[in-house]
Amino acid sequence: MPHQKNKSSLICSTLLNFDTPDSVLGWTSIDDVVMGGISCSKLNFNPDGHAEFTGEVSLENNGGFASVRSAPRNYSGINAEKLCLYILGDGHRYKLNLRMDNSLEGINYQALFQPQKEWAEFTFNYDDFKPCRRGRLVAAPPLDLSRIHQISFMIAERQAGTFALFIRWLHAEAHL
Repeated sequence: MPHQKNKSSLICSTLLNFDTPDSVLGWTSIDDVVMGGISCSKLNFNPDGHAEFTGEVSLENNGGFASVRSAPRNYSGINAEKLCLYILGDGHRYKLNLRMDNSLEGINYQALFQPQKEWAEFTFNYDDFKPCRRGRLVAAPPLDLSRIHQISFMIAERQAGTFALFIRWLHAEAHL
């Protein structure tokens, strides 16, 4: 299995695991249509045991982003040094977004990644996550993984066209 670690020194907590059809329930698309754009996206389950974040980004009508967001959930008690994401991409740049509150207008802590066309594990440290509101950097308290309420995936930065990001899991890791 690609996500097995040395269990004697590492604690691994699963935040997301897209291994069953129910694992994609509660996810919502939030695309640039909220601002007049026409981009579209969805998150579906693939029977091979992963989620597929797919769609099309359009720059028409000042658009340019697509995203999927988990239902709010309390991830309290997670004590982690880093996050690990197991994904397969298409060469586009994506963002992993974390929210510490349930507000739609709240701060997203965003980490950029660019997966290629093969399954790979991406590791994110705290300083990889930048506080943003509506795509702009803002001053904010540091990210606290024990207060995460929502996780989302986004494609933006004027990358027009179809896209596909496959996601198996997201883990939080800490050493003993």
